[in-house]
Amino acid sequence: MQTEQDRKRFATLTLGALGVVYGDIGTSPLYSIKEVFGGAHHPVPITPENVLGILSLFFWTLIIVVTVKYVSFIMRANNKGEGGIIALMTLALQKGQAGTWEQRLLIMLGLFGAALFYGDGVITPAISVLSAVEGLEVITPAFSPYVQPIALSVLIGLFLIQRRGTASVGALFGPVMIVWFAVIALAGAGAILANPDVLAAVNPIYALDFLSGNASLGFFALGAVVLCITGAEALYADMGHFGAKPIQYAWLGYVMPALLVNYFGQGALLLADPTAIENPFYLLAPVWARYPMVILATIATVIASQAVISGAFSITQQAIQLGYTPRLEIQHTSDKEIGQIYLPAMNWLLLIAIIGLVLEFKTSSNLAAAYGIAVTGTMLITNILAIAVAVRLWHWSPWRALLGALPFICIDLGFFLANSVKIPDGGWFPLVFGLVIFILLTTWKRGRELLGRRLADDAMALKPFVNNIVSGGVDRVPGTAVFMTPNPDDVPHAMLHSLKHYKALHSQVVVLSVKVFDVPYVPEVDRVEVHHLPGQFSQVIVQYGFKDEPDIPAALAMCEEHGLLLDMMDTSFFLGRETLIPKLGSEMAYWRELLFIAMFRNAGSATAFFKIPSNRVVELGSQVVL
Repeated sequence: MQTEQDRKRFATLTLGALGVVYGDIGTSPLYSIKEVFGGAHHPVPITPENVLGILSLFFWTLIIVVTVKYVSFIMRANNKGEGGIIALMTLALQKGQAGTWEQRLLIMLGLFGAALFYGDGVITPAISVLSAVEGLEVITPAFSPYVQPIALSVLIGLFLIQRRGTASVGALFGPVMIVWFAVIALAGAGAILANPDVLAAVNPIYALDFLSGNASLGFFALGAVVLCITGAEALYADMGHFGAKPIQYAWLGYVMPALLVNYFGQGALLLADPTAIENPFYLLAPVWARYPMVILATIATVIASQAVISGAFSITQQAIQLGYTPRLEIQHTSDKEIGQIYLPAMNWLLLIAIIGLVLEFKTSSNLAAAYGIAVTGTMLITNILAIAVAVRLWHWSPWRALLGALPFICIDLGFFLANSVKIPDGGWFPLVFGLVIFILLTTWKRGRELLGRRLADDAMALKPFVNNIVSGGVDRVPGTAVFMTPNPDDVPHAMLHSLKHYKALHSQVVVLSVKVFDVPYVPEVDRVEVHHLPGQFSQVIVQYGFKDEPDIPAALAMCEEHGLLLDMMDTSFFLGRETLIPKLGSEMAYWRELLFIAMFRNAGSATAFFKIPSNRVVELGSQVVL
């Protein structure tokens, strides 16, 4: 039985989901119908049959793809409550044998899906804000020269405030989106009341008749219809923040009805006045309400953009923890919410790419050509990863899993192919952007593996080394030394260099290794693992999940429960710092070696990443030939 407190918490989470999860898909009415009937790429003629056919496609796409696939099925594939393409990939990799072609394929698919997410993260703010500000042109054409500068100003302002955090602004997200969905539903309802015949489009026969009667045009139209489900991945990606139930209730009880009423209202308006295709969303509103509508739409698109930006920060943090990207500076913008983070490098990279997009494509209609390919590509990859989860973790037979996913694969493949014809007109951008990110992710992972192998070739086993130190005549000086190493069973290179230069070791030596597991969080009780060795030597393994925040001093403080006492004021941290040298004929292509070395040199400091006091750190360098 739910208590009053449980109900309040559920209502708060549902309100938060409205503000964060549904910003992207909630602002799709700004451009979706307009792009189908008035876009630059294969516009559909405005006839009663075509309008009803397209509305039927919109209706059933939202029902099948969002409600059935994501809300009812994909949300079941969660990694201890966490969703998103990275979480799904790590889930699919569980109970698989490392190094097999299946594992490598799943990793490649997951990483490319994540790379496409970044492409989506660049396009969403650009197309959303542009489409909102373009409402000014509906009020008067005199605003046309100012649309682009205003949109750029809004976007630049959005990225400038990221470093301040979104906690204070985020409290307004939910209420604003409640107003937004109510307003667009009211606007659509008025047009439906004037032309209720449009409701016949609920019948799927209209969609099937449109597709069968307009073979090529129907195929091309799918490339614009898919715009109504941009942001569907956010339902899954943000599950860890709000939980499945609040997201599902918000969709079924409020968001989906509001979207459908608005889409049907735009269709009713076009049946009554085909010239309204100039901007059917804004022309639904009475003349007096258009200025407020532009302001509300701009705020809603900023919220939609914020959700995507926060998602890019979150997925980057996960990739860093899992070893797919170099360490980047991560700033925590809230003392209460661990998920609220700011990555300066990612922030400015996104802003530069978005400014370039707006200047290059100029209008939301032009950007629509670039939009669908990233969304549909990610959706296709999600299907494949979900099949792997169903077979490996839910113990479905491969045939059952494939047949269950087949309808979704066919639909997503149809959308993807329809968008692929727009590659020359702008669809190339998310593919190129995603490919660049994919190359960076895989190069870093491969380079780290190669570097680890080179270091392991020269490594000594720790336990025999410790026994020699204990029985030998090495001087021991007061204090504690913590040597960080990726392999706790080998002697850290920094320790060998320290012994070579100082001819002594500290009286207490800790060999510390950090391990990141393919779960979101590791319980505090399992955070540290301590193994005591002779001669005041200890092995410490610190364990994190891919969403945990590394904090080595805090982890070392927990070692006291395991009999290892450390005085932080009397402890020095020794870190290795390698200088990499490329080599022709290595196991990695020479150009990728050079790329990896450049990324390695520009990686963030381990000291800051692990929250180690900088005045307690000693770095010892060595050269490594790749």
